[in-house]
Amino acid sequence: MRNKKNYVVSTRNVAYARLRWPAECSRSLLLKLRELTTTFSISAERGDVCLIDGGWYITNAGLLGIAHRRRCQGIRAQLITSLSDPSRNRWIFKATVFKSRRSKGFVGFGDADPSNVSPVVHGAEMRIAETRAVNRALRKAYGIGLCSVEELGWTPRGSTVLKSNRNGSSPAGVNDNGHGAPPRLRDRLCLLIREHHLDPTLVKAYAADYCGTPAIHNASREQVEAFINHLTERATNDRGALVCHLNSFSKAQEVSS
Repeated sequence: MRNKKNYVVSTRNVAYARLRWPAECSRSLLLKLRELTTTFSISAERGDVCLIDGGWYITNAGLLGIAHRRRCQGIRAQLITSLSDPSRNRWIFKATVFKSRRSKGFVGFGDADPSNVSPVVHGAEMRIAETRAVNRALRKAYGIGLCSVEELGWTPRGSTVLKSNRNGSSPAGVNDNGHGAPPRLRDRLCLLIREHHLDPTLVKAYAADYCGTPAIHNASREQVEAFINHLTERATNDRGALVCHLNSFSKAQEVSS
């Protein structure tokens, strides 16, 4: 029964991946996705994993789902005050995952500061550091070799944008600190939708409602930027609640049609 269920979920994952990332899904990547499905019962459709720069990355939601299915007994997160620097908005957390009541715990550390997080979430470094610590502890506890999405900075590691030119200089659009320059608002919103597996149509409806305009293209740059920051915070803190809120716009459209 379990093998049959894994086969069904695996087939759905592959079908979803081909639709979601048609240009990037090679045979080897799809085989890896099947392997991950069999081992951890993850769902690409549910947002447990993302395909970024030709590699699979697990999400915080995916890790928490695995922990829940494996009956994790608890997670403890502690701020390391001796290493953190509030004046520079630099935070370091230690997280411990207890797989069972007698478990001594699996430890993971996470750090965040303005230089290694997306410009979209500047000001939320403390929460990101905690999430990164929890993700690393969960990955250790359950033997998950995939890096998590939340551990990445703005530009994913290994991206060609970070490679220098032949003369040793950085390519256009890359800052001296090695992080990509802040992209256009549209690109930021598209990446946000992609990372958190949100419905683009519902996000647009939410944006228009948030900005108080008939459509998002009628909003000012300041309004759109404020919405992106707001959406990022909601997606990072409680994606489930955000999805429920987005679904309310779908129902509103059905009533009006």
